[in-house]
Amino acid sequence: MSTFQRAIISSVPSLPLTTPALITRMAPLRALAEKLAAEPLIAVDTESNSLHAYQERVCLIQFSIPSGDFLVDPLSLDTLAPLAPLFADPKYEKIFHAAEYDLICLKRDFDFTFTNLFDTMFAARILGRNKVGLGSILEEEFHVVLNKKYQRADWGQRPLPSYLLAYAQLDTHYLIPLRTRLREQLRQRNLWPLAEEDFNRLCHINGREPTPKEDLVWRINGARDLTPEEVAVLNELCLYRDQMGNRLDRPVFKVMNDELLLVMAQRLPTDRNGLLRAGMTDRQLHRFGDGALAAIARGLASPPLYPPVHPRPDDEYLYRVEVLSDWRKMRARALGVESDVVLPREHVNKIARHNPTDDASLLPLMEDIPWRYEQFGQQILQSLARIKT
Repeated sequence: MSTFQRAIISSVPSLPLTTPALITRMAPLRALAEKLAAEPLIAVDTESNSLHAYQERVCLIQFSIPSGDFLVDPLSLDTLAPLAPLFADPKYEKIFHAAEYDLICLKRDFDFTFTNLFDTMFAARILGRNKVGLGSILEEEFHVVLNKKYQRADWGQRPLPSYLLAYAQLDTHYLIPLRTRLREQLRQRNLWPLAEEDFNRLCHINGREPTPKEDLVWRINGARDLTPEEVAVLNELCLYRDQMGNRLDRPVFKVMNDELLLVMAQRLPTDRNGLLRAGMTDRQLHRFGDGALAAIARGLASPPLYPPVHPRPDDEYLYRVEVLSDWRKMRARALGVESDVVLPREHVNKIARHNPTDDASLLPLMEDIPWRYEQFGQQILQSLARIKT
């Protein structure tokens, strides 16, 4: 085990650690794809630079198989096409921990499609574990204590320091044996069909569409407490900040934070001293002061902005949501799990909206969660029927 690995892992590892292979050229990438294709189980993780760039991107993909750990550098490669068949082929089980974000990023950046997933965090939640972070589970299962100090590192820097490569390796190194243990526990408790159901749903996950520019202002906590005239100013400040973030390739909160924008929209400074009194630093004033003043002037000349109006759901729908939520909490307490393990929130809303009265009308609403339909379908119908009586 290297010096860097010892700095990140603070106990004796139960699985031998060797130096991971860093893949930065196409020939080794194709060789890696062939090596992975010989394995039925493949552990996967990604690292992105969301805290350090305007538009995040996948900066590293980690793979582990029994023979070793591999780190693929997408920033050094023209294409990741050799890996696409592995993600799409159900013959290979891809093991992630907390896969949702990884899958969204991989689909967005490389247009990968997915089949046959195992998510160790989902498995832990279904088993009713209180702590489902990877570090907590590894400590419990393998007595391995990870140092997570590099979780917020800049993965877009090149070259990547050796300590970050060692850190990244550990996110997949233990996933295959962890999957084996959790899968056996799921089977022993007859929860494997439920886990399969959620793993299958993960394969079809879609990322959120980027927030339209005209809606950026409503993403700021406190915007709805302003007057419509102040919101118009805040909107122009948001647009200016977004433009600067894009130009400088940095997250918008590293340009100016939300609190500063809110204060400026309320105080309406007209000169650089006013910006300083509103909370701008000298550095921000030098880089963004003139632009912020121009944005404030544009906002003052703009029509007032009012919050978007969304029709309020009818009372009967809201009551059905409440009834289903209460039923879900009761079942979750009995099973010792979080309530969304019993019935995902999106299905609560869908069922409440359609208000099924029999099996035939309920089944289409739960066709993607057939185990839950078999286990809970009649209870759901009974809960809804009591509303009508």
